Amino acid sequence: MSASDDLTIRASSETLLRAQGPAPRRDWAQLIRWTLLFVGGVLMVMPIAYMLSTSLKWPFEVYELSLIPEEPHLQNYARVLEDGRFFGWFINSLIIATITTISNLFFDALVGYTLCKFTFRGRYIVFIAILSTLMIPTEMLVIPWYLMSQSLGWLDTYWGIMFPGLMTAFGVFLMKQFFETVPDDFLEAARIDGLNEFQIWWQVALPMVKPALAALAIFVFLGNWTAFLWPLIVTTDTSLYTLPVGLSSFGDEADVQWELIMTGAAISTIPTLVFFLIFQRFIIRGVVMAGLKG
Repeated sequence: MSASDDLTIRASSETLLRAQGPAPRRDWAQLIRWTLLFVGGVLMVMPIAYMLSTSLKWPFEVYELSLIPEEPHLQNYARVLEDGRFFGWFINSLIIATITTISNLFFDALVGYTLCKFTFRGRYIVFIAILSTLMIPTEMLVIPWYLMSQSLGWLDTYWGIMFPGLMTAFGVFLMKQFFETVPDDFLEAARIDGLNEFQIWWQVALPMVKPALAALAIFVFLGNWTAFLWPLIVTTDTSLYTLPVGLSSFGDEADVQWELIMTGAAISTIPTLVFFLIFQRFIIRGVVMAGLKG
């Protein structure tokens, strides 16, 4: 065998070893990633599975460790749905969440567009002031909100429950960031065509930020649908309770009817799932747009 053949064989062997060497490491890394994802998925699904399982149990089974009911039944759902209060709480939550969502979509988008596309003195100061409210915990705002509601006669009213969430600093920030992706040339062309500023915002700018609107709608709707602390404080009339507050009344210090609470919680997840399924395609498109921009 010549020297050149020997060198060729060695080079081929080294190339083969280099090609085969990293493969096991990649396999192990991929296995670890999939394992972590699987464990994380199980941890996220377990509370939902426990909720559904408990809603199908008899009261004496609630404190058992078994996830699968021995005798699953739907009587808990019948009891909850037959309770006239539950339907009223459901309607209250639906009204409050819907109105606050529409309000946020309109006003947050309007403020975000103004801060993004208009130049005026103090614009950045106003934007920083709005963002600074994100650093204030909600618990610190409860007392001022309550005193304000009391002085204006908003206790035990829909308006008293809704007014803290009709606009959000996060929504303004999100919409401002997305409006920055809207080319100014489109807006100038609309002005040349004779549209006023509101028409430009409504007919030109808003359709171009639908993914942001969809994401904001989901965040606001879920936040108000699951809100507990403020509706509990501002309402004493049981007919004005929202679902989270109303479900908590299924128990007292002596007896907590966990099977009914879990049943009501399971039913209350249906609107949120429907809402998410309607708007999820806009969110996915928004993520894709953000990736392309990056």
